[in-house]
Amino acid sequence: MTLTASNLESHSDDDFIDPEGDEQSGKVDVQGRSPLRLAWARFRKDKIAMAALIVTILFAVCAIASPILSKLGVLDPYTFHPELLDYSTGNFPKGAAGGISIHHPLGVEPQSGRDVLSRLMLGTTLSLTIAISAAFITVAVGTVVGIIAGFSGGVTDSIIGRIIDLTLSFPSTLMLLALSGVVVDRMKDIGVPNGPNGAFVNGFYIVIVLSLFGWPPIARLIRGQVFSIREREFVDAAILMGASKRRIYFKEILPNLWAPLLVYFTLLMPAYVSAEAALSYLGVGIKNPTPTLGNVLSGALDFVYTDFFFFFIPAAIIATIVISFNLLGDAARDALDPRAGR
Repeated sequence: MTLTASNLESHSDDDFIDPEGDEQSGKVDVQGRSPLRLAWARFRKDKIAMAALIVTILFAVCAIASPILSKLGVLDPYTFHPELLDYSTGNFPKGAAGGISIHHPLGVEPQSGRDVLSRLMLGTTLSLTIAISAAFITVAVGTVVGIIAGFSGGVTDSIIGRIIDLTLSFPSTLMLLALSGVVVDRMKDIGVPNGPNGAFVNGFYIVIVLSLFGWPPIARLIRGQVFSIREREFVDAAILMGASKRRIYFKEILPNLWAPLLVYFTLLMPAYVSAEAALSYLGVGIKNPTPTLGNVLSGALDFVYTDFFFFFIPAAIIATIVISFNLLGDAARDALDPRAGR
């Protein structure tokens, strides 16, 4: 579609003007904006959301770069530095603010002298890996179950509803604590890699259990969405054309669910980061010396009065991650809502 330069002013603001149009002829190509472009335009107007996006990207880059820097020797989260500790004060770091120096920008740990920055960066990698993996499995399982329940209805919907109610009735935290030792041992018996200091098998256990108890809410949400989508003309057309249920589920219905799924995923991430920290404090999860944000914070609780700076840094990082993802999820929900801004 082309418009002359004289009538561009009367065109809708929701149209995208191609800057590479033919300036000599006085004509400019005009293209309608997609829903994704409109959502991004609404998202960019929210300065708090953009700040949260930048912070989230920084943490993601940190999580990706930390293992590489550790392999290169730039980060050293495991080496003890007793020379940086003052034995006369009970092995607390020498100097102010937890022993901050050029070589240790965030200081060192009391009692061990390990570099705090290195442990927090690598801990961010492991914590975000656990949270992303658990959130992805949770959303995937909940989406499939919700689509099947919402589209099938009848007996199938009733059975799935009772399974959801049964799953929600279990106290997830208590189950995590009670099943930890037994399930981890069984996972080792069937060949799940143990990893350094049991990090892999324990992390895998957290992911599986968080996903096992986390999918019912998203399944209920998707089920309600599918009730509306299944009545639309394009679904009726696919049924009349003889499309299989698999095609209807994943080719017709699923593409219309990406907005609530994206929002739910961004809101689920901070919940799982907090859950990992809480489980590490309770003794379930990845153990020292392998760092996660949870076990670093758990170890820092013993020094909250004697070395507050050591406690404050991991607590502030966890709080920043949780707040950033929550703000990002709220902004994504508002941007993807077609009624936003009216």
